[in-house]
Amino acid sequence: MPPATAPASPLPETERPPRTLSRDQRRLQLIEATITTIAARGLARMTLTDVAREARISHGLVLFHFGSKENLLAETLAFMAEEYRQNWHDALAAAGADPADQLMALIDADFHPAITTTARLAAWVAFWGEAQSRPIYQQQCGDKDAAHTAVMERICAALIAQRGYPLDPVRAARILRLVIEGTWLDLMTDAKPYQIDEARRTVLSAAALCFPGHFTAAGRTKAESDGNTVKRV
Repeated sequence: MPPATAPASPLPETERPPRTLSRDQRRLQLIEATITTIAARGLARMTLTDVAREARISHGLVLFHFGSKENLLAETLAFMAEEYRQNWHDALAAAGADPADQLMALIDADFHPAITTTARLAAWVAFWGEAQSRPIYQQQCGDKDAAHTAVMERICAALIAQRGYPLDPVRAARILRLVIEGTWLDLMTDAKPYQIDEARRTVLSAAALCFPGHFTAAGRTKAESDGNTVKRV
């Protein structure tokens, strides 16, 4: 009896994965394969065999590097959390001292193309959404989330002090965080999701509602020299 499916034809030499990678390169390869697999199958259904197939290496090599599915998930989440932290840290460092420029930089960082790939957004939503991931999430992301929140609250407090907005900085930072996370969720769950730029503009609209002297739905505002008009930049 012939086999149910024909054997796969060999990959062209240029498409085969490298036979030898350093330990760090191989672990990164497996983490990226895990992100892709989580996006396709979810946390609960993902298996080490799925990851090995995505990375085009043996199941045993996945076990050699990570030991278990739980360890692989923890290392993947740690990688994503550090990638996210480094992204917004770099954006903030380049923004200068103006709090409105700093908030603009943080918003743009949350929609950076490297951060908002379909696979990464789906993986974040999976980690947020499955109860079994919460202990892992708090271990890997709790301190980083708290640091990001503290920076957002400091920036919001500075904007409020500049214009006397009738806002609590903690609540203003929370509003912006929830809108950002909500647009990420929309991008993954809506039947007809909007584009990344529309998600960014939605967050900017929230910033404009909180800080109308600093933001519009299109971005930053700057007062003209006469103090009466506002231009978009």
